Amino acid sequence: MTTGTLYGVGVGPGDPDLITRKAARLIEHAGVVAYPTLAGAESFARRIAADLIAPNTREIVMDVPMTTEREPAQAAYDKGAAEIANALELGDDVVCLCEGDPFFYGSFMYLHARLADRFNVEIVPGVTSLTACAARAGMPLAARNERVTVLPGPLPEEELKARIAGAESVAVMKVGRHLGKIRGVINALGLSDCAVYVERATLPEERVLPLAAAPETAPYFSMILLTKGADPWL
Repeated sequence: MTTGTLYGVGVGPGDPDLITRKAARLIEHAGVVAYPTLAGAESFARRIAADLIAPNTREIVMDVPMTTEREPAQAAYDKGAAEIANALELGDDVVCLCEGDPFFYGSFMYLHARLADRFNVEIVPGVTSLTACAARAGMPLAARNERVTVLPGPLPEEELKARIAGAESVAVMKVGRHLGKIRGVINALGLSDCAVYVERATLPEERVLPLAAAPETAPYFSMILLTKGADPWL
């Protein structure tokens, strides 16, 4: 029997209108969809694509524990990969939904590592949170030979400081509970006037603020963008 194909489909940052035409077509015709949830909460990826999922579609839910330890999450991906493998072995295609882009801090990469050596896997790129935040903030990130540095918020304070100090254009992702630390680093470097805070980009509850006006606490889906120097596109 011919095995099915696994599609890793990026559904974008939140606005359903930002799902690509290819992703929408695959989701609409999927017999099986898979997606992660965090600690039993609603799947954000599924919520974005909800109106495209047919009523009779089989759904594989991968519940990933919210913990800093890697083992519980790895076990959840092991279990999810096994369920997806069973469907693929029966000849069913599986469309796996991923927030943003599957290979840009995307959970799909963990499934890809477990399944790509046994099954045909295709990646459908999606609009990333990075480009969505830049668009919503009206903030070009780089031009000509400039470089963009992407940093995760949980990095230690001294490493954040060194990397931001040596960068030209910076995006700090996964801000959440690390907002105070990140803001302190940027303030200490004298760069707060260059920084913009974006929360829940493209969603109805979106907020775009100068970093100095950002709230005291931030959700996980938030980002800080910072560019130095003159605008070379003017």
